[in-house]
Amino acid sequence: MQEEYSFVIYIINEVSNLKKKSTSDVYKILQQANCINEYLIPFYDVLHTMGSESIVNDVIKFVNKKGFKI
Repeated sequence: MQEEYSFVIYIINEVSNLKKKSTSDVYKILQQANCINEYLIPFYDVLHTMGSESIVNDVIKFVNKKGFKI
């Protein structure tokens, strides 16, 4: 489980860097959209083999579909 948490932290940092938002703001939005529990952790096995840019774009799309904006 440690690898999954490290992965989630890495993605939060990547999204915050791209969107010029604080990591705490990005974390809160991902939590509200349930992105961490519904997407990042369950699909970790596949996601961690993909490029960061692709994952970040997918996370942004996931959040938008849930009605949130980063």
